[in-house]
Amino acid sequence: MASAETTEVFNCTPDQFTKIVSDYEKYSEFLQEVKECKIIKAEKDRKLVEFTVSVVKNFKYNIWLTEKPGSVTWEFASGDIFKTLKGSWKIESAGDKTRATYAVDATFNMFVPSPVAKALVSVNLPNMISSYHKRVAELYGR
Repeated sequence: MASAETTEVFNCTPDQFTKIVSDYEKYSEFLQEVKECKIIKAEKDRKLVEFTVSVVKNFKYNIWLTEKPGSVTWEFASGDIFKTLKGSWKIESAGDKTRATYAVDATFNMFVPSPVAKALVSVNLPNMISSYHKRVAELYGR
């Protein structure tokens, strides 16, 4: 299993950050590797979302995302590359800002050496976090 985790402080309120994190269909507007996100099914507090991403090559996967106060969690439903995929955003107040912890665990449906799997899961993490900071500034001017 490959894992990655990071905690970052964002210059917005927890509600504002949650709105960005849970607006899946807008991900392609600010996350470079995401080509398309479609909500396939919506239930009470969770959504089945299809992601089309480009990391080395294009692939698709579906995950169930569950939205609760202070968190968005996800788990693998189906797709091209992953055997398992689960993760979360833990979102909490940090004064007038937001402390958000992103965590992800993945296994692949093909043999991938452990160091390569770790790199695949974590290589885009700094760029992704930077993209969320830019999105916060774009939407909230902070």
